Amino acid sequence: MAEESGFERTEPASERRREQAREEGQVARSRELSTLTLLLAAGAGLWYMGAGLSEQMADMMRRAMQLSRSMAFEPDLMLLRLKDVSLDMLLAFSPLLLLLVLASFAAELLLNGWMFTFKPLMPDFSRLDPLKGIARILSLQGVIEMLKAIIKSVLIGGIAAWVVWHNSDAVLGLVTEPLKAGVAHLVRLAGSSFLMLAGSMVLVAAVDVPFQMWDHARKLRMTREEVRQESKETEGDPQVKQRIRSQQRELARRRMMSEIPKADVVVTNPTHYAVALRYQGKAMRAPQVVAKGAHLLAQRIGEIAREHDVPVLEAPPLARALYRHADLGDEVPAALYTAVAEVLAYVYQLRRQQEAGGPLPLPPESLPVPLELDPGSAAA
Repeated sequence: MAEESGFERTEPASERRREQAREEGQVARSRELSTLTLLLAAGAGLWYMGAGLSEQMADMMRRAMQLSRSMAFEPDLMLLRLKDVSLDMLLAFSPLLLLLVLASFAAELLLNGWMFTFKPLMPDFSRLDPLKGIARILSLQGVIEMLKAIIKSVLIGGIAAWVVWHNSDAVLGLVTEPLKAGVAHLVRLAGSSFLMLAGSMVLVAAVDVPFQMWDHARKLRMTREEVRQESKETEGDPQVKQRIRSQQRELARRRMMSEIPKADVVVTNPTHYAVALRYQGKAMRAPQVVAKGAHLLAQRIGEIAREHDVPVLEAPPLARALYRHADLGDEVPAALYTAVAEVLAYVYQLRRQQEAGGPLPLPPESLPVPLELDPGSAAA
């Protein structure tokens, strides 16, 4: 059962999966939202442009019906008149058509934002398969679409019947109005009817849009195996990454070890911690940590230091403080300047003794290490 659950689509789609689906044109779509925006645009357009459209239509009808005797017997001239009238009609309705086109784009922009791709236009011959078509009709999605169609028909049909009954007196009264005023009144009635029908679609769209977004997210769900595979492709195989990090640590360790022979002194705990320091008076503002380690690495640092005649000084509080509060390549903390200065002074005395002879200098004792910097003290 555990193996089977790994192949069930239970995981939400990743950002990469959503972007790939978007590039292929697979986004949430709501026909009800598109219908709503078109109805609202058509209703508003007819309401505000109705009077002007009616006047232009009446003027075009008058000009179209005014035929001279020569035109009546010349079919070519009648075709030219028809072309002119058709162009005038197209220009008259162009603002309304433009409004409807913008409304159709607005529905998609509201739901999915700006998106441009040609992939949905590519031919998909699998849609011609009758068996798959029947399966889509009998699927859960097909049943839901059928229920939505029934609900829409009942709702819109009922509101349309109410609109007709409510405006019946106004429609019958049109015959008593002058032609020009009656046409304008008729167009406004059509616009208000469109707006009322659009109002009925608000409820349908309010239910359909969240459902379509949920259904789209459900279709994009991934299996756990797909999530793991995508993680490997985007972030790399964890085993490879671990091997790379291990190699990087090994290279850093080798570089650190190569700096120990150049150090001035190695301060030890003596076995738990070891910190190598180097100071070049003109090139450095303060002594620098060039190597540090704990336990086995600390022992190895001490061995390399002795092999290259680098002084090794046992100073547990200073070693602990340097290991805790100074990273590799950092300058020693200002609070440890005095203690480190005493150590370096001892190292310089030791070098002079080795060069000129004489009694060995005594190593410093009770170095001034603040208790709050020493992890081994009670105050730390």
